[in-house]
Amino acid sequence: MIICGVDEAGRGPLAGNVVAAAVILPKNHGIIGLNDSKKLSEKKREFLFHEIINKALDYSIAEATPNEIDKINILQATFLAMSRAISKLDNFDKILIDGNKIPPQLKSYNSEAIIGGDAIIEEISAASILAKVTRDRQLLEIDKQYPNYGFAKHKGYGTKEHLTAINKFGAINGIHRMSFAPMKQNTLF
Repeated sequence: MIICGVDEAGRGPLAGNVVAAAVILPKNHGIIGLNDSKKLSEKKREFLFHEIINKALDYSIAEATPNEIDKINILQATFLAMSRAISKLDNFDKILIDGNKIPPQLKSYNSEAIIGGDAIIEEISAASILAKVTRDRQLLEIDKQYPNYGFAKHKGYGTKEHLTAINKFGAINGIHRMSFAPMKQNTLF
C-alpha cells in the first residue's frame, strides 16, 4: 500500500501562511531521524528537508495565506492548504493526516486522521518537516522586508517581542492574520 502523509505548520502564529505538505516515501527510503518537526533542531530539520526532497517518490507543498485565513478561519484554511497539497499528487492508496480531523475536501479519498501521527508515521513526519522548514524560510524572507518585527526569531508567534512590535508599528495587512485578536485593534493598511 502506498501511503501519502500530510501535515501542516503554522496554525498558531499571528503572522504568515499556514503551510501543508504531502509526502510519499519509498519503502526503503533510508532517511534516518524522521520525527515531528517540533521535536527536531532547526539544523536537523534543514538536513532532513533535503533528504526528503531527494528521496521521496513524490511530495507537494501548498499553503493558505493570511487573507484566506481571515476569510474562512484557521481550521478551514489548514484544510484548504492540505487539500491543495494532495491535489498535486497521484499514485497513492491512502492518505494519513496528522490530527483528529479529515479535511472535508479529502473525505472522498481513503484517508485517516492520526493524533500524534507526525511522531509515529514516517510519511507524516516527512510532511511535518517540509511544511515547517518551508514556513520558517518564508518568515525569514518576511523579516528582511519588515525587520522591526523580529519574524526571524519568533516566526510569527505571539511572543512578547512580537506583540510589542505590533503595538508600536501596527499589524501588517497581508502578513498578519487580521482576524486574530491582537490585530483587530492595531491595523495598518
